[in-house]
Amino acid sequence: MGSVDQSGAGGGALARLRATFSYSEALAAGVTEWRLYQLRDQGLIESLGRGLYRRRDAEATDLDLVETARRASAATLCLTTALARHGLTDEIPARIDVALPRGRHRPVTVAPVAWHWFDPATFQIGRTELPLDPETSIGLYSPERSIIDAVRLRHREGPDLVYAALRRWLRRRDASPSSLLGMARNFPRAERPLREALEILL
Repeated sequence: MGSVDQSGAGGGALARLRATFSYSEALAAGVTEWRLYQLRDQGLIESLGRGLYRRRDAEATDLDLVETARRASAATLCLTTALARHGLTDEIPARIDVALPRGRHRPVTVAPVAWHWFDPATFQIGRTELPLDPETSIGLYSPERSIIDAVRLRHREGPDLVYAALRRWLRRRDASPSSLLGMARNFPRAERPLREALEILL
């Protein structure tokens, strides 16, 4: 997105703000509430939901994911959403599948999010980071972890998702069934059915 003229009200303070910023961050940078609304009305910033804004001159990105990442720092793309990111399914979920450690508060978002609560003891296994812009990233489970989660939650996600993802994953040059099963040992409900699925497909 091209640059915009920031010489008007609050422009100097706006230039010191991150691409995505909160109401309190704007106040701390010297942008009054009145000037914040003026910047919005001038089209220099846009609202991403209650108390969260993004500069119009920031680079283009997925604003739904940016909002989700800012609302919950532990937010991690999982299940069908993660499998789609890794090219392991053609399904396009109506809502973004996002995992949080069990016990965490579910934030309110404008973005269409389906929240899932995972065991804190295994939450970090296979978790990587997906950069959204120079200042923001969101968690993303690896292909292997995403398959394991689909297996252990197959009663909700459906077995077809598991088999389709496994078939595609096995065609990859870097696919390692032994490594996949090694990760699955951390998830007792997934190891046996995953091993059985691999025996069918291999």
